[in-house]
Amino acid sequence: MESDPPADDPGPGKTGWQLTLADMESMARERAEQGWETLTVAAGDTAPEPPAAGERDRFGFVYVVGDDDGAAFAAWDDDGAFTEYDVYRASAGGDVFLVTELRDPAAERSVFIAGQYTAADARDLLAAARERDAVYTHVQTLDGTVLASFEHDEYPRFFPGG
Repeated sequence: MESDPPADDPGPGKTGWQLTLADMESMARERAEQGWETLTVAAGDTAPEPPAAGERDRFGFVYVVGDDDGAAFAAWDDDGAFTEYDVYRASAGGDVFLVTELRDPAAERSVFIAGQYTAADARDLLAAARERDAVYTHVQTLDGTVLASFEHDEYPRFFPGG
């Protein structure tokens, strides 16, 4: 997955989401070959949430994960340990596919979170990110339990043409 390659033809029988998941697994394997522990999480839903949406005073990308992935993620999340990140993004037909890598360099651990959103649904979030010069990743379970939130100062990397 590159910074924003055209993905109009994801290949025979593969969707953009399937390619994103395959890319995430490949990136995790490469990181593991460097001696890092890795965890991959595929969000069941990814919502670009502007400040005015929802009940909470938050904004950013909300990744909703299942109970098993949520438990695995929670076991890895030491408050403040993930101090580095990277974002891998592709777009196709108005859909945006993301893999966000959260890194804990001290422990050599890396979590890869895959998500997908519709670019049109992220307009208000992009405006808020520009205004605040940051965007957030929020990981939560299906019942709304927030597992962790991470601030990203390089917000344009999350948006096509950001």
